[in-house]
Amino acid sequence: MPDVGNMDRQGRRMDARDRLIVALYAQLKAERETRETLEWAIRNGAISQEVLEAIAADPVPVVTSEDIASLEKIIALDARRKPKRN
Repeated sequence: MPDVGNMDRQGRRMDARDRLIVALYAQLKAERETRETLEWAIRNGAISQEVLEAIAADPVPVVTSEDIASLEKIIALDARRKPKRN
């Protein structure tokens, strides 16, 4: 099953753009989970001052819900433009 990672749920091949979107979604999800874990650790006093300073010195760019909505709109417009694949 070498093409499993290149197929969507309907059994169609995913193009490079589809794979990029999936990868970006996975990255965003991982960043959110990391942030939630970090917030928990801070609330419970499990992180030292040095670690907090290191994290603050290397910030992760924020992706907003507006960014996600824009991506979803582009995908929807593109889906309407493309002929349906069988």
